[in-house]
Amino acid sequence: MTTRTSAWLAILAVVLGIACHRDAPEEVESETVVPVTAMPVETGAITAEAHATGLVAPAPGAELLVIAPEPARIVEMPKAEGDTVKRGDVLVRFDIPSTAAELSKQEAETKRAQARIENARAALARAKDLFDRGVAARKEVEDATKELADAEADLAAAQAATTAAGAMAARSLVRATFDGIVARRSHNPGDLVEATAADAVLRVVDPQRVEVIASVPIMDSLGIVVGAPARIVDAPASAGENSLKVVARPAAVQEGTATVAVRIAFSNPTRYPVGTPVRVAIDIGTHKNAVLVPASSVVHEGEDTAVFVVENQTAKRREVKTGIENGDRVEILSGVTPGEMVITSGQNGLPDGATVSLAPRGDK
Repeated sequence: MTTRTSAWLAILAVVLGIACHRDAPEEVESETVVPVTAMPVETGAITAEAHATGLVAPAPGAELLVIAPEPARIVEMPKAEGDTVKRGDVLVRFDIPSTAAELSKQEAETKRAQARIENARAALARAKDLFDRGVAARKEVEDATKELADAEADLAAAQAATTAAGAMAARSLVRATFDGIVARRSHNPGDLVEATAADAVLRVVDPQRVEVIASVPIMDSLGIVVGAPARIVDAPASAGENSLKVVARPAAVQEGTATVAVRIAFSNPTRYPVGTPVRVAIDIGTHKNAVLVPASSVVHEGEDTAVFVVENQTAKRREVKTGIENGDRVEILSGVTPGEMVITSGQNGLPDGATVSLAPRGDK
């Protein structure tokens, strides 16, 4: 072995010796502590709600749709759309030639019947006088009596026909039956109109008497009772008091839908105009002494529902069964007990058994 080779071997031995005596790196175990917020499980009352869409509509008796009694021409129409009307105000006057002619005819018939009665009474009086003096036969008195009876029957028929014709003629003048507002005006004086709802002339409504007609899903409607409280969702303060109640349960399913119509009345006058679309919440049942958690604590994972409970600074995942959900609270039927602390923020993606620290409520 050469001298140079021996030197390199010596250097290598020294390097290996130093490496063998160097301390191994220290293994450090560390665990991340996740900051979370939590709230205690509580007990209390919670109310289930049925949510539906609806329209503000006139209450029964608070709407007047003016329709011509038969094809006619409008002669007078003093109220414009948006005008207020008082009970008894003239709304529309129609020109109906057939009704005017019929009324004149029946009035003439009545006059003829009255004249006939006068003649029959006079003839009966003469017949009785002649019979009493022995000049006339009894049959003449009987015939005169029968003529008077027939004349009286004719007068009664003529008067009835005149009353009917007068009622028909009166329909040519339409007056307001309540105080309200003209919601729609579809024609003007001089227009020819048909006697159908599709060709209505005016629509008058009473804005002080309105309600909500809500389309409620069939299954939700099963729990609705008359008198149940309701409210308009996200109602602006400018609309006034937001207190309603159910006044009529549905009698039939709305054709072609999976909903039923529920009538909901305002407890006090409202500023909502007729035709306004609204969303309503209707109380359909209350559970007392229910176990409640904040809605933010409930985690949905596929078909599973769970919450995380803090135990000794450790997050424990608990599968739960929920009941009523209302706003920011959820009823828990099984899985947690009152007094336990459930995590309300910071639990997304949190593994079961993670170490956590409780932050003051409101901290992010």
